[in-house]
Amino acid sequence: MKMIKKLMVMCAVFFTAFCVQAATRYTETVNGITWIYTVSGGKASVGGGDSSSPAVHNLTPGAIIVPSKLGGYPVTSIGSYAFYECSSLTSVTIPDSVTSIGDYAFVWCRSLSSITIPDSVTSIGSSAFWFCESLRSVTIGNSVTSIGYYAFYGCSSLTSVYISNIS
Repeated sequence: MKMIKKLMVMCAVFFTAFCVQAATRYTETVNGITWIYTVSGGKASVGGGDSSSPAVHNLTPGAIIVPSKLGGYPVTSIGSYAFYECSSLTSVTIPDSVTSIGDYAFVWCRSLSSITIPDSVTSIGSSAFWFCESLRSVTIGNSVTSIGYYAFYGCSSLTSVYISNIS
């Protein structure tokens, strides 16, 4: 009986460790910007996946270009909370390798004024641009098939949304 109990405890510990294990976060500096990213299935996602680890460090005010590769892996997603509270961010260039923009990806990027979402992107997460108060125009590529709830909530300056696959 003791052996069974020991085995059950060991299985529970292993199962808990396996389920709770967080994705490994990597960093790489590209053009003076230190990026945090995760890798899964040979693909990189910018950001650490939660509000405590946004994608960028030492960000200077202005425009930013998301690299198409990090650590030799193609960047295929902008993860949840990737640019959390990057209040000095004014514009973002997203590479054609990106296929998804996660939930809350640009939440409270108060200076972001315009964004072009490339044709490669198929989904925009919930609250992705939540309270981007300076966002005036958005161009959405022709492959987007889903836009999450409240994606542009609180974007009080938004006057133009162009969706290229609608004639």
